[in-house]
Amino acid sequence: MNKFDVIVVGSGPSGMMAAVSAAETGKSVALIDKNKKVGKKLLMTGGGRCNVTNSRSVDEIISNVPGNGRFLYSAFSQFSNQDIISFFENNDVPLKEEDHGRLFPTTDKSKTIVAALFNKCLSLGVHYYPQTTVTDLIIENGAISGVQTENDSYFAPAVILSTGSKTYPSTGSTGDGYRFAKAAGHTITPLYATESALISHENFIQDKTLQGISLREVELSVLNPKGKTVVKHQHDLLFTHFGISGPAALRCSSFVNKLLGKGEKNVIVQLDLFPEKSNGQLKNELSALTNSNKAVKNALSSLTQERVLLFMLEQAQIDSDMPVKQLNDKQIDQLISLLKAFKITVDSTFPIEKSFVTGGGVKLSEITPQSLESKLTQGLYMTGELLDINGYTGGYNITCAFVTGAVAGKHAAQGY
Repeated sequence: MNKFDVIVVGSGPSGMMAAVSAAETGKSVALIDKNKKVGKKLLMTGGGRCNVTNSRSVDEIISNVPGNGRFLYSAFSQFSNQDIISFFENNDVPLKEEDHGRLFPTTDKSKTIVAALFNKCLSLGVHYYPQTTVTDLIIENGAISGVQTENDSYFAPAVILSTGSKTYPSTGSTGDGYRFAKAAGHTITPLYATESALISHENFIQDKTLQGISLREVELSVLNPKGKTVVKHQHDLLFTHFGISGPAALRCSSFVNKLLGKGEKNVIVQLDLFPEKSNGQLKNELSALTNSNKAVKNALSSLTQERVLLFMLEQAQIDSDMPVKQLNDKQIDQLISLLKAFKITVDSTFPIEKSFVTGGGVKLSEITPQSLESKLTQGLYMTGELLDINGYTGGYNITCAFVTGAVAGKHAAQGY
């Protein structure tokens, strides 16, 4: 008979950490996954390098989880990003810190992280069942008693659902966890794409005028229908053939989708190429460059990349070949306005299936924050992206996955 103390469904970062945490208590643990190998989606993260966590304070990390981050304070008090760092370093995976507090393995390979987690599972005696698809939960008298797979039944008084969301279904994230949670009586809040590229049909996007250009540390704001700023982010940005991407765009996507979800046909985002400079400072710089016989495009070449400058000059209806000293105040002000507040109409984002993160999920009022156990079904625990929690890129989502996995694993093993 397949009988265990704890069953973990899903072998992503959250599931493997849950299995480790439960097995460390000495309990028998089963890790069940529909895929042939563990960590399929994890191998893709951070461009294949795996941004494994973030070094910032707990308060700052939670501030970078706009989707209900405050729910995680109790979990972080039990297992934090510092514990994640210690876990990997104690398992012979040294980490290095890059910009914005992002931590990567020194190997720059996601498989290093996957191997460390899986090898730890095996060393603790976790029973691993690959290519095994869970079809249903087994619930008796309001309590979990196991899971049903396509070919067999597995029994345990504690089951942890770490199935992920609906992003990148090719990795196995096909939304099974939502179905299991609903069967246990849980509410699933509306799902939407977040950490997703922004799609625009502006002429300059369709003409590929700026395609391939990457801008560092610019500011992107999402405006509501009245032109008021909903959110703004200073980060890198990339122009693509379909719109805009890069961290600044990804961080704005959930707010774009929320506005679109309220019936807006499109959303305006505003780009500031010089967020560290005021309009006045920028005008002083420009004015200092206009006392020459050079053509505008040459005199102002130090401002930004050539294609960006030529595009902005065209938008301002300034002849790029005219002598720069002929620029008048009105033209300078118009150019500054574009450099500091260039508006782009966004029509949509990528769908959930092609986005990095899913917003929405299991309603948090139905989950005990200290243990991540269901309030509706005894012995059922949920972790990671299955919950209605979502963070920005930068190691925040994977941190939430590890933290919730570790806490659920510990409580599942101790909870009976």
